[in-house]
Amino acid sequence: FGRNALLAPSHVLLIDSRGQVREIYQAGELKLPAEMLSETRQWVSEGDDVRTVLVRINDHPYLVVSDRVEDSGGYAMGHLVVVVPINAAFLVASEGSVSADSSAVALVDADEQRILASNEPHELIQGTQLERWKDDFQITSQSLPEYEGSSWNMLFATFIPHSSVAKMSERVVDFERNQRVIAALVFISVFTLVIYLVSMRLNKVLKRMSLFSQRALNIQHPGFKRGGNQLLLLEDWIQHFTHLVLKAREEMSRKHEHEMRETEALKAAIMEASLDAIITLNRAGEIVDYNPMAESMLHCSRDDIIGQNFTRHFLDPADHAAFTGMLRDSVRRHQQNLEPQARGELWACSANGQQFPVELSIVPIDIDDERVYTLYIHDATKRKQAEREIKDLARFVSESPNPILRVNSDGMVTYANAASLPLLNAWLTAPGKLLPEVWIDEVHAALDEDHNREREDDQGSQIYSLLFVPIQDLGYVNIYARDITAVRRAEQESRQHQSELVHVCRLSTMGEVATGMAHELNQPLSAIVNYANGASRRLQNGIGDIDALVEAMRHISNQGRRAGEIIRRLRTLVGKQPPIRSQVDLNYLIREVCGFVEFETSKLDLQIQLELADGEIPIHVDLVQIEQVLLNLVRNALDALRERPTGERALTITSCIEAGYALVNVHDNGKGIPPERMQHLFDPFFTTKETGMGMGLPISQTILENHDGEIWAESEPDQGTRFHVRLPITDIANNAIADNAEPQPPLTAEMR
Repeated sequence: FGRNALLAPSHVLLIDSRGQVREIYQAGELKLPAEMLSETRQWVSEGDDVRTVLVRINDHPYLVVSDRVEDSGGYAMGHLVVVVPINAAFLVASEGSVSADSSAVALVDADEQRILASNEPHELIQGTQLERWKDDFQITSQSLPEYEGSSWNMLFATFIPHSSVAKMSERVVDFERNQRVIAALVFISVFTLVIYLVSMRLNKVLKRMSLFSQRALNIQHPGFKRGGNQLLLLEDWIQHFTHLVLKAREEMSRKHEHEMRETEALKAAIMEASLDAIITLNRAGEIVDYNPMAESMLHCSRDDIIGQNFTRHFLDPADHAAFTGMLRDSVRRHQQNLEPQARGELWACSANGQQFPVELSIVPIDIDDERVYTLYIHDATKRKQAEREIKDLARFVSESPNPILRVNSDGMVTYANAASLPLLNAWLTAPGKLLPEVWIDEVHAALDEDHNREREDDQGSQIYSLLFVPIQDLGYVNIYARDITAVRRAEQESRQHQSELVHVCRLSTMGEVATGMAHELNQPLSAIVNYANGASRRLQNGIGDIDALVEAMRHISNQGRRAGEIIRRLRTLVGKQPPIRSQVDLNYLIREVCGFVEFETSKLDLQIQLELADGEIPIHVDLVQIEQVLLNLVRNALDALRERPTGERALTITSCIEAGYALVNVHDNGKGIPPERMQHLFDPFFTTKETGMGMGLPISQTILENHDGEIWAESEPDQGTRFHVRLPITDIANNAIADNAEPQPPLTAEMR
């Protein structure tokens, strides 16, 4: 204040960051208004700049200056507020820079036109109206633009006595007269000198004008003579030259007007074709011009839009202040020779009352000392809707109950939703860190192959299904994880239940063939008894030689092994055991199954025709389960043949290798299956027998599907039924087939 020759402030306040007054420094007896203590935040500056505000408290003006206070580290500690009362002393101190002698200055209320304070309080009484002093003073007033944030509209007024103005006017008139006399003398002297110089150089001027007329306007040479009155010649030439210049000017004017019309037509076409609304406002904010897109956007006609106040009729009331600020900002940028556009997003209102978001740009234009504002309005409804959809999609990912991660090409986790925390903890990683090496390899493989990869991560207590989805263009991979612990447990329980069901069906099947198995087992046992009795009698009678007894013992041993083999097969088929897959010959399984039904085929007087592939057909399967499938198909065929007369029954089993698969066909010549029953053939509990559960074929289908195989049936009425079974062969067999160029014919055998 001392530097600017102003009075010291009456009060200095130190306000902390919460708006509380911490210290007050008072200079003089003037008390600090209570309102300054209760509403401190409205006086302090919000940024780093010093804030100056003119306020009125208890009908007295004050100048309030605030600045932010920082510590040595740049941390904001609070604000320093300086309060200066605007009174006579203040105006006297400021008069030296703004007032001349015999004049007075005052602070005036612009709305009420009354004096608030003056440097001559005894002469210019506080509270009086300006109208009272117009007869005695020449009054000039000036607004205070630096204090536009003030809540009070004030003017700075200067009062100059009329007598001083009259004296100054007389001095100005005398000075003007003297200046005119001096100027007249100087003009006469200069004119005389110019005339002299002109007459000296007149010929040169005429020649130059002649050359100019020839080059610029293509005018013929005037043919000036060296003698004669050169001024008269010049006068004639100038008249002629002026006529030609006017003619050329008219032609250029017509050309310029034509170009202007073309330019205006081009601008009009651009405005007509613009996809954005373009509106022109005058200084009062009224609409003076617009393009057709504005009619469509605002839903009003020309009569409804021209002359209307844009802010009042077509902007949301909440955005009026923001629009006014944009207008001021555009003017400020225009005055500072910056890019004049002021941009912002507001809410517009159409004539039917509908509100919609818009992107608004304002460009001020000065035309013949008249300023207009061109508004470029773009409907932002679709963009806002797209942004909302993007946010909804982002929220969908973040709120997903399943883990979702994004990993870059280096294997670093760049994003993970909240549900990913357990998975990240199990992997001992976090966002911003690398995945375990095994999963980084999967990320690289997905990016290199550019297709999705599915993997499972078994962590003991939890099992996750991981889907790696590459986004190759952006160089990252999305990992979608799903906790499948319950699914895998359910599958395990389902397999266990299925195994138990398969075992139950095997027991049911063996119950049905128990008679045949008993008969088959009875044959070796009877032979053993007969051989043993014969050997015993010979030993008792002493008539048997050693060789005969040894031969009898050999037969007993062979029949015992035969009985043991029958019991082994029975135990293997009936015993409950976990599924164990091993490599086995499919032809061997077919022969084993045929051995199980020997008793039934003999009762039916039936020959099973075997047409098996030469050599072995190696398959990797559960031996017991595949035997169960084949046994079920053979027994179904035998049941179908019971209705055929003896001697007409035929059952054929073939095997071969085709396209990497082992094929088995079981064909009977029974009555066949009606077409309406074929589609339900593999449905659970569907059976064509009078006594049966209807689970044999469904379980057989399930067993084959678990072995990556399949089963299907073909049947014709009175022609019989053919069941097809297909199973994948082992890799070794595939390689052998590829090396063998000529296929081998199947081996044919008969078995009673």
